[in-house]
Amino acid sequence: MLTVIDEFTRECLAIRGERRLNSQNVLEVLGELMVNRGVPEHIRSDNGGEFRAKAVQEWLSKIGAKTLYIEPGSPWENGYNESFNGRLQDECLKPELFNHLIEAKIIIENWRRHYNTVRPHSSLGYRPPAPEAFPPADPASAVWRLRTDRPSIGANLMVT
Repeated sequence: MLTVIDEFTRECLAIRGERRLNSQNVLEVLGELMVNRGVPEHIRSDNGGEFRAKAVQEWLSKIGAKTLYIEPGSPWENGYNESFNGRLQDECLKPELFNHLIEAKIIIENWRRHYNTVRPHSSLGYRPPAPEAFPPADPASAVWRLRTDRPSIGANLMVT
């Protein structure tokens, strides 16, 4: 599983589960996120081959995202993501028995949405990181602001 967390908001941006993950999968997930959310200042990840692949390195260099690799055996260097992975495992993966990959993807995505929009987070004052927003009744009166900061994201492969 590839999990991506916004280190600033603690929101889980993506969980990609496949039988095998490679650098192309990493590029697909990160590319989609960056189209929708912008390019982060840096990406913190483990030293797995999926992140160190030449194609990923070249692409990140072209778009201007820096990489911060955690040292092998140093999960505390990617604490937000490691904490998230523990919660994912305890709250979603351990209680379930998946019969098919598609079933796992659906259940995991439902859990990700619950984690982001409903589940309280103690580090956020017991609020969820991305509560569901409702569009204003009069969109013309709404004040829309573009996000000008460049957040950091933590990405990690979780093997369970």
